[in-house]
Amino acid sequence: MNKQLSRNLAKNCAAFCLAIGVLGSACSPQVAKNSGSGQTGAEQSAPQEKYSGYLFTYFTGNDKSEEAIRFAVSPDGYHYRALNGNKPIISSAQISSTGGVRDPHILRGADGKTFYMVVTDMVSANGWSSNRAMVLLKSTDLINWTSSVVNIQKRFAGNDKLLRVWAPQTIYDPEAKKYMVYFSMKHGDDPDKIYYAYANQDFTDLESEPKQLFFSPTNGAAIDGDIVLKDGKYHLFFKTEGEGSGIKIAVSDKLTGGYVLQDKYVQQTKDPVEGAGVFKLINEPGYILMYDVYTKGRYQFTKTTDLQNFTVVDTEVSMNFHPRHGTVIPITSREYEALVSKWMTAEEVLLTAKAPELKRFNVALDSAKRTLHLPVKPGTDLASFKPQFDSFPGVTISPSAADFSKGAVNYTVEINGQQPQTFAATAREDHNPVLDGYFADPDIIYAEKTGKYYIYPTSDGFNGWSGTYFKTFSSPDLVNWKDEGVILDLPIDVSWGKRNAWAPAIIEKKVNGQYKYFYYFTAAQKVGVAVSDSPTGPFVDSGKPLVDQLPPGVKGGQQIDPDVFTDPKTGKSYLYWGNGYMAGAELNADMVSIKPETIKVLTPDNTFREGTHVLFRKGTYYFLWSEDDTRSENYRVRYGTSTSPLGKIKVPANNLVIAKDPASGIYGTGHNSVIQVPGKDEWYIVYHRFNYPKGITMGDAAGFNREVAIDKMEFNADGTIKPVKPTHGGVKPLR
Repeated sequence: MNKQLSRNLAKNCAAFCLAIGVLGSACSPQVAKNSGSGQTGAEQSAPQEKYSGYLFTYFTGNDKSEEAIRFAVSPDGYHYRALNGNKPIISSAQISSTGGVRDPHILRGADGKTFYMVVTDMVSANGWSSNRAMVLLKSTDLINWTSSVVNIQKRFAGNDKLLRVWAPQTIYDPEAKKYMVYFSMKHGDDPDKIYYAYANQDFTDLESEPKQLFFSPTNGAAIDGDIVLKDGKYHLFFKTEGEGSGIKIAVSDKLTGGYVLQDKYVQQTKDPVEGAGVFKLINEPGYILMYDVYTKGRYQFTKTTDLQNFTVVDTEVSMNFHPRHGTVIPITSREYEALVSKWMTAEEVLLTAKAPELKRFNVALDSAKRTLHLPVKPGTDLASFKPQFDSFPGVTISPSAADFSKGAVNYTVEINGQQPQTFAATAREDHNPVLDGYFADPDIIYAEKTGKYYIYPTSDGFNGWSGTYFKTFSSPDLVNWKDEGVILDLPIDVSWGKRNAWAPAIIEKKVNGQYKYFYYFTAAQKVGVAVSDSPTGPFVDSGKPLVDQLPPGVKGGQQIDPDVFTDPKTGKSYLYWGNGYMAGAELNADMVSIKPETIKVLTPDNTFREGTHVLFRKGTYYFLWSEDDTRSENYRVRYGTSTSPLGKIKVPANNLVIAKDPASGIYGTGHNSVIQVPGKDEWYIVYHRFNYPKGITMGDAAGFNREVAIDKMEFNADGTIKPVKPTHGGVKPLR
């Protein structure tokens, strides 16, 4: 081999290595042949410059304001923080023909220093078959971008029936020495198909006619393509559409065709998914396959070493935003610092506090007052507590150690290129919320069998209340709560209702001298019952719904929100339910069936919405219910009284039990249960509220990002209920 040929081979090999993203090693022809980036194209800067983090580009939803390019950064590929306050880093109106963009894909060029981004030019409110264009963007610093709109229908003849152009991506073709853009298109009644075309040298236009890239053996629809080079083979991840849709892989020796379908789904969930994105990890072996679980408002992360077998790693992943269809590339420390300097604020740095003692969902920062509140879990030593802020290139936080037991601590955040900012930080043991995470509709019991309290909530945090499993939590004192795990999983444990796991209720009863637990729950807007020998399960479903029809005379509403009550006077048990109406009936002795002839509509007045709860005190039956909508800040609890479990409910003039407290930032206080301390006239109300402090800023989403709180409930001498003031402090541990 002569020297010139050797130099040319080395030069071409280096460019190819950059294109496929070989990490952490010198480039050689053998490395280039046998290594793949797991990233959809070129992703490495100069070989001697190591990567120190990741850039995630994404959009956030179907509202026009959400259809824009956003950035987040991560030091490890698992923990991500949004830049620019999760607001767009580029105006969609300035770069698109529709005013909105979706599905951003970002690529590092073969030269290591130029970046390419392609996005769908679309506003979903105009319809899913309303767009004909994509946007091509280019940058040399990840900060400043130039852009061009490419309308396929106008640019290329023969596309009169074109309905949509979706999810473009880019990859460098080392043979053509050009950037190939691939995307899905739908023409007329034909299914969506994945096509490709080459971009011009300036990356402002497509210079070649789109050609079909993947030919489905079933002629089924294919969208959201993502190409990964591994071991000399191109792996095309894509989403099938229609019946049984999901993510599949087709493999080829050639970039531009010959893809052979591997006929198995690789997503690790039964929920609908889209927007597969694969990237290679920097400092550990393997790849991440992530995808948008769009009906649940979350992403799922899986890990693989062979692009064949995938393990869910969601418990290792955290984000302070809810992304839709996006991509991840590795970045250098210099690039990381530039992004942070441009789009990170001191407030966002302080909100990265992640100490295990923290109630991380409830950290509150006030930009105007320059204050930071760090609520901590019971038993935290404030003298030695460390918030554990994330570190970012070009960012320093001082002091490094502090004593919160003496009062507020002043933290100063310095970000390169910005003025230093100082905030007064306080740490306090707040007992509300009582559960770590998003939960709602809590039902509480004291179990004689174990001598513990148990809360049974709705698992919240899912878009549109779409959770499918139930958990329980135990406590000896109403303050320290232990997660006992999932006790009923609808897709696995219930044959008649697989969705919308809502608002359970439970009761402990002795049957033939043995404790039994009867668990009433909502699934698919029907009420079911499951039974266990333990308050923590496992629970076995009865096999059919207990309530699945409107009661006689009721014309509207839902069969949800069960409540169960045993009358201490007679030992008889009753079931209550209903949204839009309140119904009740006596349960048979088996506790898994009702006496139809006893069904009675009990709706107290027009303030009733849902969430009935019944208790007995000093000869009076109290009926509590929720007013308004759970998405409303005015969701609240009212009550009435009766002389029997199914009697007419008398509504007092002043019957408000608990409501919002704007001064404390507490909103949406409703759907409660009540617990009496055994042997005492001591009562506590357990309810859900909007997440504090973010809930009030979330719009309707606050109604499915709720948390559980406990406060003391007291009675006046005449038996009326005193209005309860909701608090962050909560209650003290019971002995």
